[in-house]
Amino acid sequence: MAAGFDDTREHLVMEAIATGSGRRGAVLLRILLVEDDAGDAFLVQELLADVEHPVELTWVQSIAEAEEKLAGKDCVLVDLGLPDATGLQAVQRLRVLGTPVVVLTGLADEDQAIAAVAAGAQDYLVKGQVDGPLLTRVLRYAVERARSEEVQRQLREAQLHAREKARLERGLLPSPVLTDERMEFVPRYRPGMRQMLLGGDFYDVVQTADGAVHTVIGDVCGHGPDEAALGVCLRVAWRTMMLAGRPADETLATMQQVLVHERYLDGLFATACMFSVAPDRSWGELRLAGHPPPLLLGPGGASQLSAPVGLPLGIRDRGTWPAARVELGQSWSVLFYTDGIIEAKIGSGPERFGVEGLTEIFSAVLAEDPSWREHPLTAIDQVLARVESMTDEDLLDDVAVLMLRRKDEGAHG
Repeated sequence: MAAGFDDTREHLVMEAIATGSGRRGAVLLRILLVEDDAGDAFLVQELLADVEHPVELTWVQSIAEAEEKLAGKDCVLVDLGLPDATGLQAVQRLRVLGTPVVVLTGLADEDQAIAAVAAGAQDYLVKGQVDGPLLTRVLRYAVERARSEEVQRQLREAQLHAREKARLERGLLPSPVLTDERMEFVPRYRPGMRQMLLGGDFYDVVQTADGAVHTVIGDVCGHGPDEAALGVCLRVAWRTMMLAGRPADETLATMQQVLVHERYLDGLFATACMFSVAPDRSWGELRLAGHPPPLLLGPGGASQLSAPVGLPLGIRDRGTWPAARVELGQSWSVLFYTDGIIEAKIGSGPERFGVEGLTEIFSAVLAEDPSWREHPLTAIDQVLARVESMTDEDLLDDVAVLMLRRKDEGAHG
C-alpha cells in the first residue's frame, strides 16, 4: 500500500512539474532538477511557480538520468544524497559535462558548501532556507556566471592564439637582409579566411657578402600552426645557408632534408621559388621547386619568367632543381607570389585565375597606372582588390606577394 501511494505521489509531482513549467509562455531558464525525493521535488516546483520569471523544470531522480537529459538545459539543481552518487560525486560528474551546477541539499554544512564550490558548483543552498525569488535569482546568476566564464575562457584562448600567430608570422615573414640602396623589397601578406588559421606561406630576402641578392618564397601545404611552424623552419634553414655562402642546389636540398625530418605527417610537402640576382643586378638565376613562376614587370606589362620546374620539397628523398638564367636589364621589377592568389575561383564556377589570369590582371593594372613604380605597394593592393572583386568569396588561402626591384635613377625599363 505504501509503495502504491509513493508511486501515485511521484506521478502527481511529475504531472504538476510538467504543467507548471509550460504555463508561462516564453522560457527563460531551463532547469534540470536532480532529486530522488518526490516531496522535495514538488516543493522546488512550487517555489519556482511563485516567481515572475518563467522556468522550464525537468525532474530526474539520479545522475544517470541527468546525464541523459542534460542536453539543452541552462542549469542543474542537484541534491547531494542520490542513489547513484553521494556527496560531491554528483557535482563532479555533472560539472565535467559543462552545464552550471547549483547544490540544493538538506545539510547545512559550511565546510561542505566550500568543498562543493571548489568542486565546481556555482552555489550551495540548504532546503528550507530558500524561497522562490532567492532560488530563481541564484539559478539565473549561476547561468550568467557560467556564460561569463565561458566568454572569458574563449577570450583567453583567442588572445593566446593571436600571440602565437603573431610569433609565427614574425618567423615566416622576416625583415630582409638588404643593404644595396639601389634595391627595393616590397612585401604584402594577406592572411586567408579559411578558419582564420595561419598558413605555411614564407619568404625571405638576403644579400650575401659577394653582393648577390637572394630571394625565396614558399608554401607548406595545409593550414594551421604545425604548417606555419614548418614554414618557419624552412625559412630559417634557407637564410642560414645563404648567409653561410652555400650554393643554391645545396640550400634547396638542405631545406628538403629539414622538411622531411620536421614534418608531422608523411607526404607533407612544400613548394619554393628561389631567385638569385647577380652583383651587377643585370641578370639572375631562377629555380622552381613546384612553385608558380614569378612575373617580370615592365613597360609592356607583366610576363612570366620561365625555368624548369623541379619537384616540390618533400616529394622524394633526393631532388634536382635546375637553374635558368634570366636577363633583367638596368631597371626591373620581379614579382613573386604564393598560390593563394592564383587558386582563387573566378565567380562562382570552378575556373581559377591561374598564372595566366594573374599576368593579365597585373598587365592591366600597370597599364592603367604608369606611375606604379613610385607606389609599388599600391599596385599590388590594386591587383589583390581586382582579384577579390572577380570572385564570389574572400580569398580563403593566405596570400604572399613580393616585389623585388632595381631602382636606377632615370631608367624607364
